[in-house]
Amino acid sequence: MIKEINQDKLHGIVCVPASKSDAQRALIAASLCKGESIIRNCGSSSDVLHLIAALKKLGVEIIDIAPNELLVKGTGAFTSGELNFGESGLSTRLMTSICATQKGAFTITGEGSLLKRPMTFFETTLPEMGVTYHSNNGFLPIQLEGPIVSGNYTFDGSMSSQYISGMLMALPLVNGESRITVENLASGPYVEMTLRTLFDFGIEILRQDNQFIIGGNQHYLSNNQTVEGDWSAASYWLIASALGQEICVDGLSLNSLQADRHIIDLLELANCSLEYHEHGIQVIGDKRTAFEFDATDCPDLFPALVTFASLTKGVSRIKGIGRLVAKESNRALSLQTEFGKLGVEIRLEDDYMFIHGKSTINGGVVDSHNDHRIAMCLAIAGLFAQAPVQIQSAEAVEKSYPAFWNDLESLKKNSI
Repeated sequence: MIKEINQDKLHGIVCVPASKSDAQRALIAASLCKGESIIRNCGSSSDVLHLIAALKKLGVEIIDIAPNELLVKGTGAFTSGELNFGESGLSTRLMTSICATQKGAFTITGEGSLLKRPMTFFETTLPEMGVTYHSNNGFLPIQLEGPIVSGNYTFDGSMSSQYISGMLMALPLVNGESRITVENLASGPYVEMTLRTLFDFGIEILRQDNQFIIGGNQHYLSNNQTVEGDWSAASYWLIASALGQEICVDGLSLNSLQADRHIIDLLELANCSLEYHEHGIQVIGDKRTAFEFDATDCPDLFPALVTFASLTKGVSRIKGIGRLVAKESNRALSLQTEFGKLGVEIRLEDDYMFIHGKSTINGGVVDSHNDHRIAMCLAIAGLFAQAPVQIQSAEAVEKSYPAFWNDLESLKKNSI
């Protein structure tokens, strides 16, 4: 699908979708309970829908009881199964660890770009934990048969915190206490999100700096949850507001543990003003400046930050491009390539991205690389381009924000 974006004005209130990250954690935790939980505001992203389909294959009943409200009848344990998580890296990494605690045999696979994303963490750790494990040379599909044996383990958390979150959700289910030490933890806020979800569902884990002490034979307890609004999705609208669009962004929790909440810190660092209204957050960016920002713990902000930096005079520097390699695309290269087509110079040096901002950008034909975040950041950029921007593979937004294009059109209509 190709979407053409023209220079345009937006006006109105946009309510961000549910955090697919928060939703997936809650759905998995509810499925591990022996009882019923209600999960509200899960959204309809393709990642969440693939997870729901996989959980149903494992015998979990998930029933729509009201608009955007699910009743989850957990099983307490999973039997063997063949599970396809689409392109969801999070579901794959969480559920692989959890399935490894069970007694049955499981096959884990996915689709699209997920088949090209390495799973070497499991290759090196699960056999050491007593799991029979086979993969496609470090990639999906994975075949495994547990259960994991409790013990003292040291994990490298530099590639993704999702592997650590998976172990934290899994190890309470095994026999005996486990202690894990995490070295070089990346995206630590997402581990905190996992710990909060576990606490809400009755799981106790003691954290001492980079060590986690996890009692075995624990039981997930039913609980009702409302999924937070997604700060990752909000980042595009907040940037649009900072660049001059008259929009308020609603549906966000300022107390969220989501790493991408740090978009607020960046905007303040770049000399923007934030106004908090009854219907959301508006950003005033007429005095904005180039910036330096460390996005190592919030790499999903890179696309939105590149759009902002591209239209802010001066050279902005963002740290953390090493975290962008194993996403839906190699986002550092994708951003460099596609914004280059719009006349924006981006340099990659060591772990840094340098963006040479301009007052205006060119139009042209660009590609999302089948990456939802690349598609959305290019759409916002197109609103300020001198000529139309045509985005190829624009359907990629389905992964996290299926209503993105509808929301964009609604904000255009409000400005008429």
